[in-house]
Amino acid sequence: MFLKTFHLRSFLVPIAMLALMWSFFLLQTLGFFGGCNGAIIPLVPEGLSGVIFAPLLHGSLDHILGNSMPISILLFLLFEFYPKIAFKIFMIGWIACGLLVWMLPPIDITTGQWNYSCIIGASGLVYMLAFFIFFSGVFRWNMKLLTVSLVVALYYGSLIWGIFPEEFFSNLSEPSRISWQSHLAGSITGIILALIFRKQGDKKIKYIWEYPEYYNERDDKMWQEYIVNHPEDFDELPQLKQHNIWEYLDEIRKNEK
Repeated sequence: MFLKTFHLRSFLVPIAMLALMWSFFLLQTLGFFGGCNGAIIPLVPEGLSGVIFAPLLHGSLDHILGNSMPISILLFLLFEFYPKIAFKIFMIGWIACGLLVWMLPPIDITTGQWNYSCIIGASGLVYMLAFFIFFSGVFRWNMKLLTVSLVVALYYGSLIWGIFPEEFFSNLSEPSRISWQSHLAGSITGIILALIFRKQGDKKIKYIWEYPEYYNERDDKMWQEYIVNHPEDFDELPQLKQHNIWEYLDEIRKNEK
């Protein structure tokens, strides 16, 4: 009974995504996708394949565990509350986020030098989904979707710090291996998609109390009940004169003479 209140795809898509991620991680442990194969290498033509494969690849067990829970939760929220556009958002976001990561120059913020690196992991998608869900609720100003936005902000609000290089907040003995570029690309992509698709999907329901000037006797249940129970109060009220079409015809004839 509880499951009937949710869309089936809201469960199937996260499960499918997790299955893909862990299958590719297994292939990595078996020696496939060695080196930078399947990774995004910014501004290098060979790194374009990572636009497709990089979100499915991870550098360690901690890396994939850290991405598995948030991406499954955010995918569930996307397909549950935006079912009509969820596939569009997910697929466009996947490609657009990867392309943006590839186009960002690989500059070391602390030294200013170019630092070519292999970027893998689903964190860019996590940021894309989190920022889309949050800003979509804000742009649409729908109470239900705003509630979802607040839930995302509550649990994943700290993601905002991930769009900045880790070197800004701590002294590291060696360059950070966390790709702030993919986080930044994911957040930008999510905001843009939320803006573009703000008028698509389920329409905002506007309730009667949101129309301050609206009133209809038929919608006033207490008034209708009073009329039914007290018909004698309306017997002596002046009645509207019933229009007679023949009187209008007589007036037309007089005017024609």
